Amino acid sequence: MSKQAARPEPSWQIHVEQVETALQRYVAPQDDCPPRLQEAMAYSLLAGGKRLRPVLALLACEACGGKAEAALPAACALEMVHTYSLIHDDLPAMDDDDLRRGRPTSHVVFGEAMAILAGDGLLTLAFEILARDICPGDTAAACCADLASAAGYCGMVGGQVADLEAGQQSVPNLETLERIHERKTGRLLRSALTMGGRIGGADAQLLDALDEYGRCVGLAFQIADDLLDVTGSEQQLGKAVGKDAGQGKLTYPSLLGIEDSRDRARELIERACQCLTVFEDERARPLKSLAQFVLERDH
Repeated sequence: MSKQAARPEPSWQIHVEQVETALQRYVAPQDDCPPRLQEAMAYSLLAGGKRLRPVLALLACEACGGKAEAALPAACALEMVHTYSLIHDDLPAMDDDDLRRGRPTSHVVFGEAMAILAGDGLLTLAFEILARDICPGDTAAACCADLASAAGYCGMVGGQVADLEAGQQSVPNLETLERIHERKTGRLLRSALTMGGRIGGADAQLLDALDEYGRCVGLAFQIADDLLDVTGSEQQLGKAVGKDAGQGKLTYPSLLGIEDSRDRARELIERACQCLTVFEDERARPLKSLAQFVLERDH
């Protein structure tokens, strides 16, 4: 990784601001929602972060000729599913983390029961938004299927189970590690690209290219995460560092070492950018820049 990490382009910040505004609207207080539940959902969802997944959805939509605003419901649904997974991952029964994005985790503030319910609320709200706010109906249905598959038992949830079980293997290997993270991290990133592409009117060739781009970027993102757990600081990341090694978790640095992990991340980003040759150069540029940001990020 370079010593001076890349920063998102100004155009990405516009997309981040669009997402933040839409998220605030979606989790505004509702008469029928218990106030403490609404507070817990908003606490985690509006805590900030890179908003990488929603931005990818908006950029994919634009790369295929669509308007970013049309993909905002899908972008918000993605962030809700991602946030629910973080709330649940932080629980004592899972990773047992007390800090997320620089402040106490949901279960520390609201208690374990409310944290679980806040995650459940965000997960189900995500699919309500997709079904209600994406047009036309067949695109909404395809997006629901994309996100459900990515987040479900063969996707993110299955990847989390495989991650929990990986420490029990006597001979861990790169193939096992990448299978875990293609599901745990990569599938949700891939669905960001394919949902955005569908909304932007992508044909099968473009969807395949976006899917492979998302697979490579997802793995590179996880490698960067693993490296930051070794080389980063709590102040940089807004969460505890060094926990993976302490828990004996299977990670890229523990398996490959730091330099080979960095080389693997670079290979994946190069492959991701090659996938974008089917797009017009100008439309592909933001996705290429974002891939480089994933490689060089420092938080």
